[in-house]
Order: sequence, then C-alpha cells, then structure tokens
Amino acid sequence: MSSTGLRVLHLHSSFAAGGKELRAARLMNAFGLAAEHAVVSAQSGAYGASVALDPALTVAYPQDFPSLQGRPEPLRLLRLARAMRGFGLILTYNWGAMDAVLAHRLYGGLLGLPPLVHHEDGFNEDEADGLKPARNLFRRVALGRASALVVPSRRLEAIALEAWHQPASRVRLIINGINIAAYRDLPPADAVPGLVKMPGVKWVGTLAGLRAVKNLPRLVRAFAALPEDWHLVIVGEGPERSAIEAQAAACGLAGRVHLPGFVADPARVVGLFDIFALSSDSEQFPISVVEAMAAGKAVASPAVGDVAVMVSGENRPFVTPAGDEAALADSLARLAADESLRSAVGAANRARALADYDEATMIAAYRQTYARAMGRSAFP
Repeated sequence: MSSTGLRVLHLHSSFAAGGKELRAARLMNAFGLAAEHAVVSAQSGAYGASVALDPALTVAYPQDFPSLQGRPEPLRLLRLARAMRGFGLILTYNWGAMDAVLAHRLYGGLLGLPPLVHHEDGFNEDEADGLKPARNLFRRVALGRASALVVPSRRLEAIALEAWHQPASRVRLIINGINIAAYRDLPPADAVPGLVKMPGVKWVGTLAGLRAVKNLPRLVRAFAALPEDWHLVIVGEGPERSAIEAQAAACGLAGRVHLPGFVADPARVVGLFDIFALSSDSEQFPISVVEAMAAGKAVASPAVGDVAVMVSGENRPFVTPAGDEAALADSLARLAADESLRSAVGAANRARALADYDEATMIAAYRQTYARAMGRSAFP
C-alpha cells in the first residue's frame, strides 16, 4: 500500500500503446509512489502501454475484474459496480469503458463508490464519419454522476457540451503536453530498432497505433510519388500491419516502407524524421503532432480534430481537407522538395510547442482535476 493509502482504478477501452494510454502512463509516473494503481483493459491482453510505466510503481492488472464489454444489463452493471469498491478514485477512458461509467451512475450511491473522472480522447472508425445518436444519449445518461469529464481538444469540448449535454462545470479541457526538452537533440541514426537511417536518405515518419482509424494505407499512397531517396517509417504496432504492408507492396514500395514496431520513447525516434505525417480519419489533439513539433518537424496532416490550430501558422498550409488524399500527397511533395521550407516550418512548430505544450502544465491540470473530484487540496 502507498504511504497515502490511495488506490486508483483505471478502466481503459484499451491499454495498448497509443497516445491516451501513454499519457496515462506518464501521469502515473509523475504521481510517483504516493499511489497504487489497478489497470483494466476492455480489450483482452491489450496492455502494451505498461512498458512505459516506472518499474518502481505498484501496478496491478486484475484478471478477475468483470469484463467492460457486454450488454448493459442491471446484474452485469451491478457486478461492475461492486468491483469498483475499495479504491479512492476511479478513472475511465473512452467509449470502451462507458458501461462502467453507467454502473457507477446507477449503483455508486448505494455502494458508496469513490468519485469517478471520465476521459474522452476521440473516436474509432465506427464513429469517425459521425457520432451515433444512441451513443450520445448513452454518454449523456452515464456521465450524470461523474465528477469531471476530461477532454484534450476544443472540438471534443464542444461535442461534450452540445451533443452529450454535459454541464460546463463538469467538462474540463486539458491540452496534451510533453517534456519538450527531451526532443531537443538529434537521435543517433540507429535509434529505431532494426533500422538505420543511412546518409542521403530522408524519412517521412509517423507515430501511430496501427488501427483502421489511422488509415495508414492512405499515407502509403500519398507518399508513393516522392523521390527514391525518401522512405516512409511508420512507428507503432497494431492489427492493421498486414494491410499497410499489402498497400506498400501494391505501390511497389516494399523496400521503402518500414514498420519497425512500437518504440517506448518517441523522443528517440521523431527527431530522425524529415517530415512528420498523419493520415487519420479521426483525431482530436494527437500527442504525436506535439512530439513532432517539439522536435522541430514540419507536419503534413488532414484537418482532423484540432490539428489545424495546434500547429504554427507557418505549418497550416500543409494541413489539408480531411479525406483529401491528393491534397495530403501534395503537402508531402512540397515539403519534400524544399529543405529550407521544412526547416522554417519546423522551427516555427518548435517555438509553438515550447510556448503552449509543456508537460508540467498538463500534469498540474490533471492533479487539480483529480484532487477536486476527491475533495482534496492536492493529488495524490
């Protein structure tokens, strides 16, 4: 038990190594030994983000916790609620944990459950093209007893207020931040496992979970017309690996598209990119874009989520209409053809990251939110 006796329960839609999961791990590390944690994933075996946790922390992965997936029937929800007893704070993440949020709403008072803070970071492919009215209603009802709803983007803030009808007093906008200083130095050429950046070779790179919503085959196609000295490096892991490899083969790019897998420390990778690129169907406030900006990289991306307002003014011409593959390809081509342009845009992005996306500000905001939920003056 921690010195404060604080036990925190984390209920994730997935604890695979994606942006929100790695942010959660960074926060757990920042809170240090003053708290113990139990982490549950709605997706069986999806615990890849655990590699980013400080080994000194006390973290459990209870295998007997009721499944977060299933029909929201009263007895199942009651079992979920009972499993939440014995903790000081409950943190839930995304749609995959929403049944637990509803269980807390229905039975929290009866069972004396601790406060709950819910986090929404965006949508998978099943809502990338539009929100589902039934889910909007479900969220509206389930969140009725939540102490706070944390969102990282202004778009999600608007959705929470307008589509989910959440009171402004419950919604908390916390912009994602990172350790900007860690991205200052150029990584060694062999920093990506199994891959060495050779002299004269330039990289378009991305950091992403290999999921359908990221639409990485689109990035392969948008990259395809770049000159032979350009390679595409997709850092991450997930179920879409074979689809990406198939697209690379179909474009005749098998030797120039690299999928080295997940890398725990993005600061060891992103500095090797010459251009950072996204191709997602849906994002909100992607941490990977902040990481690229901190490393001084130009960003080519669809205008999804808050990306267009995240980047510097110099970078905005390279943020293209969502779904417009030809426009994304044109952004990549223009940046690839002009090294001085890439450098100028990258410098402006780093200055913006230094000014607006510092990790300490983000951590302080989460501490304040969790402390307020628990009726404390400080957290943990």
